[in-house]
Amino acid sequence: MNTLFWIVPIASLLALGFAYYFFKDIMKESEGTVTMKEIAQYVREGAMAYLKQQYKVVTIVFVILAVFFAILAYGFHIQNPWVPFAFLTGGFFSGLAGFIGMKTATFASARTANAASRSLNSGLKVAFRAGAVMGLTVVGLGLLDISIWFLVLTHFVEEATSTQTLVVITTTMLTFGMGASTQALFARVGGGIYTKAADVGADLVGKVEAGIPEDDPRNPATIADNVGDNVGDVAGMGADLYESYCGSILATAALGASSAFFIKDSVQLEAVFAPMLIAAVGIVLSIIGIFLVRTKEGANMKQLLSALGKGVNVSAALIAVAAFVILYILHIPHWVGLSFSVIAGLVAGVIIGQATEYYTSHSYRPTQRVSESGQTGPATVIISGLGLGMLSTAVPVLTISAAIIVAYLSAIHFDVANMMTAQNLGLGLYGIGIAAVGMLSTLGITLATDAYGPIADNAGGNAEMSGLAPEVRKRTDALDALGNTTAATGKGFAIGSAALTALALLASYIEEIKIALARAAETTGTALINGVEHTKDAIEKASMIDFMNWFEINLLNPKVLVGVFIGAMVAFLFCGLTMNAVGRAAQSMVEEVRRQFREIKGILTGEAKPDYAKCVAISTKGAQREMLLPSILAIIIPIAVGLIFGVSGVMGLLVGGCGTGFVLAVFMANAGGAWDNAKKYVEEGNFGGKGSDTHKATVVGDTVGDPFKDTSGPSLNILIKLMSMVSIVTAGLTVAWTLIE
Repeated sequence: MNTLFWIVPIASLLALGFAYYFFKDIMKESEGTVTMKEIAQYVREGAMAYLKQQYKVVTIVFVILAVFFAILAYGFHIQNPWVPFAFLTGGFFSGLAGFIGMKTATFASARTANAASRSLNSGLKVAFRAGAVMGLTVVGLGLLDISIWFLVLTHFVEEATSTQTLVVITTTMLTFGMGASTQALFARVGGGIYTKAADVGADLVGKVEAGIPEDDPRNPATIADNVGDNVGDVAGMGADLYESYCGSILATAALGASSAFFIKDSVQLEAVFAPMLIAAVGIVLSIIGIFLVRTKEGANMKQLLSALGKGVNVSAALIAVAAFVILYILHIPHWVGLSFSVIAGLVAGVIIGQATEYYTSHSYRPTQRVSESGQTGPATVIISGLGLGMLSTAVPVLTISAAIIVAYLSAIHFDVANMMTAQNLGLGLYGIGIAAVGMLSTLGITLATDAYGPIADNAGGNAEMSGLAPEVRKRTDALDALGNTTAATGKGFAIGSAALTALALLASYIEEIKIALARAAETTGTALINGVEHTKDAIEKASMIDFMNWFEINLLNPKVLVGVFIGAMVAFLFCGLTMNAVGRAAQSMVEEVRRQFREIKGILTGEAKPDYAKCVAISTKGAQREMLLPSILAIIIPIAVGLIFGVSGVMGLLVGGCGTGFVLAVFMANAGGAWDNAKKYVEEGNFGGKGSDTHKATVVGDTVGDPFKDTSGPSLNILIKLMSMVSIVTAGLTVAWTLIE
């Protein structure tokens, strides 16, 4: 088993090695003309300046939270002593993944534009390889962090039995997921507010009022817009999917450690290693898939999607086969059924991706209808986009529902008559967790297709501002439109995996409650739960069903129902705060762009240069100010619910937040993607083309969709998992408070 474990850190180093190889390969490309280099430098400096400010704010929050956890651990002894350190490393690696991805993207945009001047395939290759740096960095750092913590905790943690030791190790490792989730939420919310404030300001004043093209150098907000693509869609997305990836692996490992009690202790270690090994093999297969991506000159949207799809689908098919081999070698009981659980996650990811593509790509009728509605004004564009977003939730929700049932039943060999026995419940939940691992196992390449989008977008901006030939802009526009669809698909994967992982985290929360109760019973002899005393031995032997009964976690308990309502409300509260934050920041940007057009004579004639730095500063300040409240609420609410309503209230909160957050996230991401591509469909010459009234109407729709798809929507999947992680990390506090009562 020791030999098999070393595959995990080796795979992580392989991913980081190929990420470095692709980065060096990109850097060999020329950035093009002096103007192209100058624009790229503006964007690079703006992005780094923003990230520096963001990390200052996040560092302060992390220090405060680490001190809080240290007090709980070392002052009141109701917290695992490793939690403060695990929390900090999770945040550090999450931030590092986003930083490396963003740094690469800022170097790649001008190089993509210059490569596109040679051919479409050259531009695709540079942008996609730059995205691959992000994808491989995320999975490489994720598995490296997991490997290091497993080795450290294996050395230092020692409980009464080896089985209890492994449970404590895996639940402790889950806490570094909270650090990753916290950093990811700040990155997504802050970056999303930044990029959409700039984007909305640039579009409304530049395109609609002044009638100048997108990314026109005369637009003062255009540099801020390009900076925003990097800090929001690259750095934010990297941190986001880092925590999704680690969360799914860690939650499944924790379930493996606990569910092994119901199988046999001898396979506990194998059940813990299985999700790590599937992820490790997924890295190798992702690298193979990356090398398969190429296209021909003059390719249309469907052919470009097919080029990217080839790499993703080959990797997914190979990991499906590899799952059988890995679980067989590990000698895990029910290995065939669990392999089909992995396939259920993979298939669900593919279906969600295809559905997202159908609803957001302008190659298909739904988005074309949104473009068509622009002929009667912006109101009908917004109405049709909202309707499309609502309709688009059906396929992902039904797909995830089917994946949950299939993954659960496959793991228990379709023993429907005994679905809820203690053994089958543990195995079934493990099956759901490993389905989430399957969905994200090829993240190295799926994230590459996602990160590629903002790089292509920036390349188009650089081509426009540098005055490159029209055919170059046509190629970058094709790559950009493809990027909008792949980005929406990437968000679909992240949201789908969040729903599956959240169910696994529910079980991990109960496991953490068990550990906290056992710790409390160790000092007092017994723990009083709802008026009944339980010894430490009884607590450690209790099943998950026992805990559900002890804490009265059922739909007739008003505490559970109140928790469900609060969880559903949090999703809307969070979106309301982030949407309004974008609105306020965008309002400042619109006023500044109008001021410059009014006061700096000669901007629109090209005789004077806009003050780009002022717009960058407005976005930076707005994002820093606005990101704190929604992010902190996501941390405070689970703690408050735990203190007021106890364990049953927290379970309701997590269920309500997961159900509502998942559907709302799909709706916002798909509506926003459709509005964006509806605008691009008009810009290709349909329904009047650029500058027409239809075009202006779709631009308005796009500005509404911007915070939908790039701020509020993608942040919801982090919110779902962060609330679960906070609940797990503060389980000791919840238990201590409950016992005091």
